[in-house]
Amino acid sequence: MKALILAAGYATRLYPLTKDYPKPLLTVKGRHIIDYIVDRLEGIQEIDEIIVVTNSKFIRRFKEWRNSQDAKKRISLVDDLTKSEKDKRGAIGDIDFAINKIKIKDDLLVIGGDNLFNGDLRKFFSSVRRHKVHPAIGVYDIKDKARASHYGIVRLDAQKKIIDFKEKPRHPRSTLVAMCLYYFPREKLGLIKDYLSDKSAKQDATGFYIDWLREKTAVYGFVFSRNWYDIGHHQNYNEAKSNF
Repeated sequence: MKALILAAGYATRLYPLTKDYPKPLLTVKGRHIIDYIVDRLEGIQEIDEIIVVTNSKFIRRFKEWRNSQDAKKRISLVDDLTKSEKDKRGAIGDIDFAINKIKIKDDLLVIGGDNLFNGDLRKFFSSVRRHKVHPAIGVYDIKDKARASHYGIVRLDAQKKIIDFKEKPRHPRSTLVAMCLYYFPREKLGLIKDYLSDKSAKQDATGFYIDWLREKTAVYGFVFSRNWYDIGHHQNYNEAKSNF
């Protein structure tokens, strides 16, 4: 299994912090956000390689970071060849780019490089194994409908299958939100290209892809407990620095 960390965004909402510095390399409690993600991935035996997809603007920063690592697993870098917010590929575009660039044919775990959480990934994979040939996503109960409206909203049935998904609804029916954490079995990787073949498909918000995907195949959710921070705004970042 490969793990793909999405780190090619330009994080304009966090300017000036991220004007010349990638968001995953911002620090929380003295460590880079991406360091905590690598810690979680190191604990998953099935993962044999960690791939970080970034951009031409920040590739040098990530090379410096990788050279400072003492990780047990191989860490590879992919430059998506974009240089600014105007020509970015978006999350789904970057997943597709990395799959084609490295020729990924294994099961794939995708995680946002700005996702800071302390839930146990091993429990997520125990859930994944029960539905091995189906995609799965991480879900978190944010317990606040006002805040939930800024995320993809998930509804699950008794078997934890996703029965509804709405990207940033004005009036959410649930406080279960989608984390940027996805498991795609190798058998379903080709569906990403099918989705992108539609010129109207939205490439940046992964929630639109998950909503499309659940119409093609069963997609399951795993509800994480403990803490989760999506470092998208200064408020989220400040909360993480104080509370994580």
